[in-house]
Amino acid sequence: MKLLVTGGCGYKGSVLIPLLLADGHSVISIDTQWFGNALPEHPQLTNLKLDVRDTAAIPLDGVEAIIHLANIANDPAVELNPTLSWEVNVLAGQQLADRAVRASVKHFIFASSGSVYGVKDEPQVTEDLTLVPISVYNKTKMVAERVFLSYADQMQVHCIRPATVCGLSPRMRLDVSVNMLTYQGLKNGKITVFGGDQTRPNIHIKDMANVYLHFLAHPELPSGCYNAGFENLKILEIAQRVQQGTGAEIMVSESNDPRSYRQDSSKLLATGFQPQFSVQSAIDEITTAYRNSELPDGENCYTVKWMKHLQLEANR
Repeated sequence: MKLLVTGGCGYKGSVLIPLLLADGHSVISIDTQWFGNALPEHPQLTNLKLDVRDTAAIPLDGVEAIIHLANIANDPAVELNPTLSWEVNVLAGQQLADRAVRASVKHFIFASSGSVYGVKDEPQVTEDLTLVPISVYNKTKMVAERVFLSYADQMQVHCIRPATVCGLSPRMRLDVSVNMLTYQGLKNGKITVFGGDQTRPNIHIKDMANVYLHFLAHPELPSGCYNAGFENLKILEIAQRVQQGTGAEIMVSESNDPRSYRQDSSKLLATGFQPQFSVQSAIDEITTAYRNSELPDGENCYTVKWMKHLQLEANR
C-alpha cells in the first residue's frame, strides 16, 4: 500500500515508519525536520523535508491512506506561538484532508490527543464524554477532529486519542513523564515529583505505533474517535518503579496541578487490539540505552527548549 505519513521524523513517526516499511508498504514521509531526521534510508521510503502547511507541495498521487502525525505538540510548545499552532494543527490539516478527498485517498488516520477531554470528574474517561478542552493545544486537537470527521462520508476517518506516550525513539523525547522521570533518576540520582497522587494514563510508543498499524489493517472499523491508553498510574507510582531500577532518591514537592483521570480504552480493545508493552518496558529500555551510552539526550530531546532555540536562530 502507498502511504503518506506527516510528521514522519517525529517521536512517534520515527518508530512507526520502519514498521510500515517492514510490512511492505511504500511510504512518503513529510516533516520540517526541525528536530532532525533519524529515519533510515530505504528503497520504499521517500523522505521529504517539507512543511505540512505547504499543502500543495505534498505528493498524493496513488496514496491510499494518510497517517497524520504532524503537529505542534504539547501545551508549552503551543503557547510559544499559538497562531503557528492553529495553522499547523488545524488549517493545514483541513487543507490536507480536502486534497486527500480530491485525490481519492480512502483512509485518514489522525493523531489526536487524550487531552481533548479537559478536566473530568468521572473516574473512567471514555469517548462518550463531552470535550471541554482547556489549553490552546487541546482546542486545536478538538477542532481538528471535528474537521476530519466532517469528511467521514467521503473517506474512512479514525481519530486516535492517545494517553501520554513513553519509551525509546530515534527522535527521543525526554520531556514526557515516564521518559523524564527515568532520565532524572539515571542522570541525577534524584527524581523530582510534583504532587504525585495524580493518576494519568500511559501508552508505550511501540503500542502506539501498533495502534496505527491496527487501524491501517482494519479500515472497515467505524469512523470516529478511539482512546489509546492502557496503564493508569499515579505519578509517584511511576517514580517508584524508576527508583527500583536506579536506586534514585524521590523528592516530592507541592503541585498546583491536581488533575487526575483514568482513560478507558474499551472501545479500542473491542476492535481486537491488544497492547504488548508497558511503562516498565519503557523504563527498562531507557535504562539499558543510558547505561550503554546509546540514549539520545541532546537539547532537541526537549520540545520547548529546542523550539525556543530555533526561534532565536531564525531571528538572528
